[in-house]
Amino acid sequence: MKSVTLAFLAVVSLSCTKAAPASNTSPVPSSGSRPPPPPPPPGPEKHDPPCRFSPTYTIDEIVKDPTAFEQDVLFWEGHFHQLNVSLNTYNGMTYDGTLIDPVNGTRTAKHPFSAASKEALQIMLYAHAIRGDAGAARFLSPHASQDAPKIAIDYMTKKLAIYQKFNATYPGFGGFLPWFTNYDDHIEPTWDWVNRVPALDNGEMIWAIYAAIEAMESTNNKPYIQLASKWQAYLDYLKTNAAKVFYAGNGNVCTVTSLNQSLPLHDPANNVTCQTPSYLDDPYEGELFTWFLYFFGGLSAKDKQQLWINKRPQLVKVDYDGGKQFGNITVVKGFWYSAHEEWKFLEMPYLDIPLLQRLYRNGQVVRTCNSVVNKIPGMYASVNNSTDVNGQIIGYISNAGIPSIANQTVQELDVITPYSSFTTVLIDKGVGLAWWKNMVDGKKMQNIYGSSESERVDGTATSSFVSWDSKITTVNALLGGVYSIVGDKMKKDGIYNEFIDIATREYELVFGTGKLDGEGLPLCLPSVKEPHTGLQDYTTCHM
Repeated sequence: MKSVTLAFLAVVSLSCTKAAPASNTSPVPSSGSRPPPPPPPPGPEKHDPPCRFSPTYTIDEIVKDPTAFEQDVLFWEGHFHQLNVSLNTYNGMTYDGTLIDPVNGTRTAKHPFSAASKEALQIMLYAHAIRGDAGAARFLSPHASQDAPKIAIDYMTKKLAIYQKFNATYPGFGGFLPWFTNYDDHIEPTWDWVNRVPALDNGEMIWAIYAAIEAMESTNNKPYIQLASKWQAYLDYLKTNAAKVFYAGNGNVCTVTSLNQSLPLHDPANNVTCQTPSYLDDPYEGELFTWFLYFFGGLSAKDKQQLWINKRPQLVKVDYDGGKQFGNITVVKGFWYSAHEEWKFLEMPYLDIPLLQRLYRNGQVVRTCNSVVNKIPGMYASVNNSTDVNGQIIGYISNAGIPSIANQTVQELDVITPYSSFTTVLIDKGVGLAWWKNMVDGKKMQNIYGSSESERVDGTATSSFVSWDSKITTVNALLGGVYSIVGDKMKKDGIYNEFIDIATREYELVFGTGKLDGEGLPLCLPSVKEPHTGLQDYTTCHM
């Protein structure tokens, strides 16, 4: 086998790689009666911000003090968190997202499938709510912030029951999740993920669960602590199965594993093998699963060391050529240099390491300034393309980033997405939200569920779709990610210092300990606006 390519990883982890179902019928329970529906989202109150709030702010106002704008972002992105838009409120499980009407912006056909990566974004958000974070409360329960922890706990309770039921029904997965279809009382593998499971998405979910456990344990609430112990038992179960499902030996991690989902995992008849001709050895978000195997997979010292030896060829130093204006800027070479590749910084304490802080900031200088150099009104990330005249997504654009500092130089650079700003938001809310605003100012880029998926750089089309990846990455970045919460639990588990030491070692092998080219350059602010070409805002969300 050879090194994994993110071209394949995108099929595994990004938010819309499947077609929407022909029917908009909600999945229903296979047995028993449907529970009563939850109450609808609260109606508008006197002091609520308008749906089309972004154009009412200036970039200068946001950079000077992003607080008010951030509150409006959290309020409206929170409208995504409702039944048949982003989640099934009967069982607490995610839906990938939903199409919205291209004229009025109300939901039409939802994607009833989801994956562990979407679960990760939801659980990260809940971890903050359980800890009493005001921003998470603004998102989940803006008119009754005191209810936010209970809302999160309620869904985490329901979710655990579904995970346990799934594991009992399909023991061959060892507790890990494939892409699944979400029914009211259970989930099932989607037709194209029967007997197969991805490592990358599960790595994202695992560390989100880890953060949620820490959040619950750190409260003084006995029921929350009891729920934490149940989630810890589930996580411990994943630990016992991680190597069996995903470790191929000699430091190699399966990208996707083939197995018999109906047989017990350790049944001799269950032939568990890597399905793909490549391994998960990237230095991007796929690394999250490597860390789980390293710390909790029960590997020998030799195998643990080999994990990092195998990954070293993929961690590459490269200089972005910023011309006379910016000069060279040293960064980690990307696959496409899509913002999605930096998901790992939301979940593990990489930013506690000085060298990685410096490299990460350089990366945000490059992302923001590259768009200024090329007169682009936004930034790039793998995302759903525009919707057509029939309201259907044209396709998925994986290859969107910065070709000059990427392994893959053939890219599609005519679509930008608001969530590309999450990487910058994580270290500078003012500048990150300025870029978010600049993209969301485009026509049809706000709707009654918050921001829209994407838009063409020439202003001729948008994507009438809303999804976890394109919205809640930014929300979690506004909340600071969960890397500090994860770090707290890593310290309790006695693995934090080892994480810092290994990550420092691996990056210093490539980047050394000296000054990086481009250090000290300021982040760039948008220099051009999205063109207005005759598109009209949604009738339910307009100025």
